[in-house]
Amino acid sequence: MLHYKGIYQTLDPAAIAQRCGLPFDPERSCFSLRFMGTDYRAVFPDFELNDSTGKAVQNLGEKILILHYLCEGTYRKYQGKQCSYQEIPWGEVYYQNFKGRCITRLAHTFGKDIPRFKCIMEKNLSLHAEPLAQGDAGYRFEFMSGLYISFLLWAGDEEFPPSAQILFDDNVRFAFTAEDIAYAGELIIKRLKDQASVEHPGVKA
Repeated sequence: MLHYKGIYQTLDPAAIAQRCGLPFDPERSCFSLRFMGTDYRAVFPDFELNDSTGKAVQNLGEKILILHYLCEGTYRKYQGKQCSYQEIPWGEVYYQNFKGRCITRLAHTFGKDIPRFKCIMEKNLSLHAEPLAQGDAGYRFEFMSGLYISFLLWAGDEEFPPSAQILFDDNVRFAFTAEDIAYAGELIIKRLKDQASVEHPGVKA
């Protein structure tokens, strides 16, 4: 993280704002963005991540992901296509890792209780979740400002365990590397799991 903080300090905030499609407030010297429906402020040039009340964000993973995006990511408009992880540059190479860290975890976490998954997705209005006609439950939702991901679930039965698929809007490939996308998947599932655990005790990782 120190390496990326060093890069961040050398960048032009106006260039970051244009490249990432994020508003920059010169008076408060910070970028405004959302992660999983939560409003954040990324301070410049000494990177700090605060919520809308000014409280410092403690989640190191979210801080690293957002810092990487500010340093290297590019926002492009969604062109109407969704892609699998394998279709992302270098995704085929890291697919087995992504499958274990994200797809299998998603199926294990929510695949045995589809109604609970639907409740979490539909109750959290800040995610702008859109139901999909795929799987036993599927939603396309915003995980970061202007960047959307789709979670698809199939319930298991006596013969087969639950399964899942994760798709990305076509602009995500320009925002993050394959490694960062896998990391983002873990953070997203953890956010949903934490919310489910609070509102519906009993959800397991």
